[in-house]
Amino acid sequence: MRISVVDVGSNAVRLVVADAGDGVPLPVHTAKWRLRLAEQVTPGGPIPEQAVEQLVDAVTEGSRTATRWGAAGPLAFATAVVRNAPNRHEVLHAVRARTGVDLCTLPGEVEAELTFLGARRWMGWRAGPLALLDIGGGSLDVAFGRGRLPDFVASLPLGAGRLTHEFFEGEDPPSPERVRALRRRVRHQLRDVAARIRWEGPRTAVATSRTFQQLGRLCGAAPGRHGPFVDRQMHRADLREAIVQLAALPAAERARLPGISAPRAAQSLAGAVVGHTAMKLTGIRSLTVCPWAIREGVLLRHIEDGPSWWAEVIRRNAEADLPDPVPLRIATASS
Repeated sequence: MRISVVDVGSNAVRLVVADAGDGVPLPVHTAKWRLRLAEQVTPGGPIPEQAVEQLVDAVTEGSRTATRWGAAGPLAFATAVVRNAPNRHEVLHAVRARTGVDLCTLPGEVEAELTFLGARRWMGWRAGPLALLDIGGGSLDVAFGRGRLPDFVASLPLGAGRLTHEFFEGEDPPSPERVRALRRRVRHQLRDVAARIRWEGPRTAVATSRTFQQLGRLCGAAPGRHGPFVDRQMHRADLREAIVQLAALPAAERARLPGISAPRAAQSLAGAVVGHTAMKLTGIRSLTVCPWAIREGVLLRHIEDGPSWWAEVIRRNAEADLPDPVPLRIATASS
């Protein structure tokens, strides 16, 4: 069986086509269309018409590419950049009507569940009680669990793109006062969640997302060309030093650092502050940068639980008349 997933993120639309033999999603083709939606959307503002057109074109091409590679219609979802837009229903309707793809949004907590599943399957049972950190453009997702799916999840408005707009707009590089103000915000919003993680006492901590992958490379982890099976560790002390380095440079110069891409250079400092603060408050001194995240989690749920679970996602989250996405915790299979 060949399946595909389309992920509409804050910077790009990504497609993964995978073979699902033996219960493992083995990628056979990936593609990316860089839209930089977050740069076209002001905080709290709608997604502009031009960006919607670009999104429709990207999803259309993603669906056609999946078909060419022998996969059925993609499992398509959009993250916080669409979920938080006041015109999200119009955006979802436009994509569905013009592409035939049932694009939907997922509550942040469900995104965290799916990301945790991807990380758990990658790390294996030997990882034991597992803590997860995932920094996106609009949110920070935190999860903890001892089994296949997490026992505890939280999605906080601490995304690297969101905080860059709020704290660093017009300052490049930002002043030390703005960096300290950002850290205070993160500490305040993470306090209770971090206390829960400390209380649970995870044996293993993992981080996912492009933000953490790039920060891990900056802190000395192996480059991506070495493949996904290389162990990539990131230490809190190294990330603290990286913050000092990033804070001293404008975005254009950060893009010259190891691992930091030009599209993410501006938000790399906010991502580093969030990551370091989260590690410090939770008591995590080092973590593994995991290559599997939400896309793999979606594919795994489809493989392990069958297509009915995604039909339930569509039914409960793609109803255009609802004022807000429906809080959804998908019924889980036994571990």
